[in-house]
Amino acid sequence: MPEALLIGGRSGVGKTTVGWEVSGLLGEAGIAHCHVEGDTVGNVVPPPADDPHRSRITEVNLTAMWANFAAIGCTRLVYTNTASVLEPEMFERALGGSARLTRVMLTAADETVAGRLGGREIGSELELHLKRSAFMAPYLDEHVPAGTIRIATDGRTVTEIARDVIAATGWG
Repeated sequence: MPEALLIGGRSGVGKTTVGWEVSGLLGEAGIAHCHVEGDTVGNVVPPPADDPHRSRITEVNLTAMWANFAAIGCTRLVYTNTASVLEPEMFERALGGSARLTRVMLTAADETVAGRLGGREIGSELELHLKRSAFMAPYLDEHVPAGTIRIATDGRTVTEIARDVIAATGWG
């Protein structure tokens, strides 16, 4: 049965950085997996008129990617995206109809997020990311499915956080 680690959380919480660190630590431990940065899977501009949130194109692309990974024997997926923890059914479908999912939502205080986004967003989108992050924090907190593991990122190293995320999966 395929297994997926879904790393979600508001913008600026550290999902991408933690995802890469998780992948690196799993690789060092000899744990086979594939790593997908979810923001790229459905990134089409403008979004299809009949798929304004890009949900369907994301699922179609992820399904195709997973088929390729599975064809070479991969059984574990590390996936990062803000709302990934909200969509367990999509991942089960994309991974062939059933999968063991571990949902991890990274959290951080507004000040931490503002500092990270301010350092990362050097172009024109800082305000957009700050607004989206402020909206998504309470939305995610209220809507994540039961059993989602919350891991705080404030004042911690990426390696500490990644080790906690890996521990949640039981893969290490």
